[in-house]
Amino acid sequence: MGFASRLAFALLVLGLPAAPSGAAAGETLILATTTSTQDSGLLDVLLPAFEAEAGIRVKTVAVGSGEALAMGRRGDADALLVHSKTAEDAFMAEGFGALRLDVMYNDFVLVGPGADPAGARGSDALEAFRRIFEAGAAFVSRGDQSGTHRKEQDVWKRADLDPSGKPWYLSAGQGMGETARIASEKRAYTLIDRGTWLALRRTLDLEVVSEGAKDLLNTYRVIVVSPEKHPKTHVEEARRFAEWLVAPETQKRIGEFGREKYGRPLFVPDARK
Repeated sequence: MGFASRLAFALLVLGLPAAPSGAAAGETLILATTTSTQDSGLLDVLLPAFEAEAGIRVKTVAVGSGEALAMGRRGDADALLVHSKTAEDAFMAEGFGALRLDVMYNDFVLVGPGADPAGARGSDALEAFRRIFEAGAAFVSRGDQSGTHRKEQDVWKRADLDPSGKPWYLSAGQGMGETARIASEKRAYTLIDRGTWLALRRTLDLEVVSEGAKDLLNTYRVIVVSPEKHPKTHVEEARRFAEWLVAPETQKRIGEFGREKYGRPLFVPDARK
């Protein structure tokens, strides 16, 4: 019998009313999160642990970081777990965020068909994108203003290239998992976060073409939506969740996630001490 059960039993014996658990009391948190945290399976590990410990139910809406931030602006979410730093900075500057904490990081990798029609394998990110552009090789973009899409756009921009409107440049408008599957079916290149790549690679007919560049770092943060902008948000529950994510035990869980199944962790804990 767990502590909560023993406490409830003791109160019953003493004839005192048992305090309702958070879940029983209806405490709920709406979390808008990037699709990579769901596609990688990380949330399947973290959320049940948080719900059990805090007694707060978490309703997850997995979208791109751009849409997650839009949900925060509208007051449609209590907390955000996102990876689009520039867009987050604007969100915070506009007063929509009450708290932002670093949680974890991994990196982006460029993947493509084994035949590598652009001859991009082994090149750094900028050169790989240039070769894809020059070859007119199929490329599938998230196309959804997610953190991954913004990173991809940034690489094209730094390479001084604009693939918009090119017949070989396809916009999926989908999450990371579905975008990767489309790229696999079309024998195309795509940019993907390493966590989702490691989780899905056995199901995809794709190979890593370019990786390891410093500018492909992929950092994730949790944001508590400001109650000053949206008084009806569950700010206390959101704050508890944010602080739980950066607690040592949770950071340890994040650092261990994927190690047994994939031979390496899918994310690196990044909470600032």
